[in-house]
Amino acid sequence: MIALPSPTIVFDLDGTLVDTAPDLAATLNVVLTRHRIPPVTLDFVRPLIGHGAAALIEKGLREEKGLREALVGVGDAQLKGMLVEFLEHYEANIAVDSRPFDGVVAALERFQSDGYRLAVCTNKRENLSKKLLDTLDISSFFAAIAGPDTFHVQKPDPQHILKTLEAAGGHAARAVMIGDSKNDILAAQAAGIPVIAVDFGYTPEPVSKFKPDHIVSHYDEIVPLVRAAFAEST
Repeated sequence: MIALPSPTIVFDLDGTLVDTAPDLAATLNVVLTRHRIPPVTLDFVRPLIGHGAAALIEKGLREEKGLREALVGVGDAQLKGMLVEFLEHYEANIAVDSRPFDGVVAALERFQSDGYRLAVCTNKRENLSKKLLDTLDISSFFAAIAGPDTFHVQKPDPQHILKTLEAAGGHAARAVMIGDSKNDILAAQAAGIPVIAVDFGYTPEPVSKFKPDHIVSHYDEIVPLVRAAFAEST
């Protein structure tokens, strides 16, 4: 009899496991203020999260009208310097106000007791992801924590998920992805694994637009869905 691969749940991080927006926004405003650029609101920052710090600094600031005007005369070299400042400040203040979403820790404990492998696949850099999860005392739940620099690929590329699964000792045949954005859903679909989307994350577009297998509003809803998915794959 051929042994089935271990059931594995792959989680996105920002906007899925942890509400990191307050600390990301605070860090961004520290950097902007240093460069005499007006601060931004938390609502401005939320939909930009999930593409990595460089996108938050460069793409986000260049695309927002008021900040485009404030950035006149700010060249690429200065923007790259702002990114370095951002990463340094954020690493030093990574969990001032960041907290796991309601129900996350209880769900992780249930999944662990069910014998599932757990992994994190995020577009946040690996060292920052590990430091955040360590600081929040939940990193021990995960068999693998992979950022875009871990395998030099990032969501929506399905290889980011597939390589994370491999690192965790899992397989796409018995895996589920949980995320909050287009990148998570498209990557999971391309990898051929079911995807559950949370509707409280950091997406600029409704997750329903990308047709995940399920949409939930609380982690209490996720546990039975995951159990059912793995029961069907047995």
